[in-house]
Amino acid sequence: MNRRHFFRTAAAAPLAAAGTAPVDLGKLPVRKVGKVETVFRTPEGTHPNGLQATKDGLWFIDQSEGSRAFLVNYDDGRVLRSFETETDRSSGITYDGESALWIGSTYNRATVKVDAMTGKTLEKRFTPGAGVIYQMAGDPPARSSPLAPHNGRGGRGRGRGSGASAGAQVNAQGGQMVGGFQAGNLLGPQALGTGAHGQEWRDGKLWFVVPPSRMVYSIDPKTWIVQTRFPVAGNRPHGIGWEGRYLWVADSTLNAFFKHDTETGAMTEKIQLGDSDPLPHGMTIWNGYMWYCDDVGVVCRFKMS
Repeated sequence: MNRRHFFRTAAAAPLAAAGTAPVDLGKLPVRKVGKVETVFRTPEGTHPNGLQATKDGLWFIDQSEGSRAFLVNYDDGRVLRSFETETDRSSGITYDGESALWIGSTYNRATVKVDAMTGKTLEKRFTPGAGVIYQMAGDPPARSSPLAPHNGRGGRGRGRGSGASAGAQVNAQGGQMVGGFQAGNLLGPQALGTGAHGQEWRDGKLWFVVPPSRMVYSIDPKTWIVQTRFPVAGNRPHGIGWEGRYLWVADSTLNAFFKHDTETGAMTEKIQLGDSDPLPHGMTIWNGYMWYCDDVGVVCRFKMS
């Protein structure tokens, strides 16, 4: 091996997982889990789109205009702390274990660090893999929440019943509000694109999933250099959560959760929700339970084993 080939190989090694071979999702082992229970409803008018469990309570980020962050009680959703953030219709939130939150500012394609006590912006970074969500042969149609027609809260003009993803973009030709999932098809070159969804923190690295690239990324927050990446099951990945060294990724359209080996990126297991269960958006894992939110305003959980 010559010197040039050695350094090219070494430089490519951290990203090797990006080439993981496609998986037949139908052949993945399915984990049997407990029944989904709705634990509480979020404050009226909020649309939770990211969760993070901590010892102090459960964080969620509201994807409504203003993208307010809430720290709530696990048992009843009582608000312990809340503040507006400088993020745009956000998806995904995590805590660094010290003093800061990281939030996926989806509709301006940024990743934002804020003070966990005040919401003050500390950093704004670009999101690797941001862009317009695309469809591939074999993708199922977008799925909408089974709770949406019955939640009594009404929509926000963003196609909630048509499977729209977080937030909306304006179709200049007809004034229609278009969710990120449909933006490419309906807006064409006018589509602005979207950024990160689920966020997690582990050993000083920030992890997040980006629907437009169908990828999970691990990045060094000090240098903003991607450490590793690997593909996900579909084009609407959402919340992510740790189970040991494995990372679970929710997919809203597939209505399921997929377990990844973070050393190889390989999918090893899945959890399939029922058609009548709340639709998964944000997700986190805490004390043997998977917690997730449906953006119509409910927080759910089920026992993982």
